[in-house]
Order: sequence, then structure tokens, then C-alpha cells
Amino acid sequence: MRPIDEDRFGELVDHALERIPVELAERFDNVAVVVADRHDEDPDLLGLYEGVPLTERWDYGGELPDKISIFRLPLCHMCADEDELVEEIAVTVVHELAHHVGIDEADLHALGWE
Repeated sequence: MRPIDEDRFGELVDHALERIPVELAERFDNVAVVVADRHDEDPDLLGLYEGVPLTERWDYGGELPDKISIFRLPLCHMCADEDELVEEIAVTVVHELAHHVGIDEADLHALGWE
């Protein structure tokens, strides 16, 4: 599909965050979710977690927030319509938030999150 505008995409990301179960959302600590057009080095990347997972925070304090980027253009290009985009954004958000709580790629795949 053609890329939707940044404002609408941001609304869809916000909606995906609102769908996160409260039990999981309560575990997030010091993490910011941002929208960008694309990753500079890997233009096909859908999302990226940058930070220290909760499971690795031993002497953690006074740090800048972890960052989760959700990339608008590759997500729009992979989807046929807005309904599919809504679902792909939700999957990407969950995938990156899982990294924040310490779930790695292998565990995500084992849980069915390809």
C-alpha cells in the first residue's frame, strides 16, 4: 500500500500500545516508543529496540530511556491495506516490547511471533 501520513501512522502505533495487556504494560520501565520513516542502515527493518532489557538491569539508574522505533515506510510497503497495517504494527510493537522485558528472538519465535 502507499504510505499513510505520519500523523495517522502515529495514531495506529498509539492504538497498538493501548491494546497491550495491562499486566504487560505495567512492566515497562524507562522506555520511549517513537515513529520514524525508516532505519538508516537497514531500510527493511520494521522496528528496533535500543536499550538495556529489564532482565539485564543490575546497577541501573539515571539512564536515558530505552528506545523502541517503529518504522513507517517498510510497514506500509509490506501491507495491502490499512487493516493489515494495523495488525503488522501491533505485532511489531509487541515484538520490540518483548525485547525490552528480556525476551530474545529465539524465544519470540518459539512463542509463535515470527
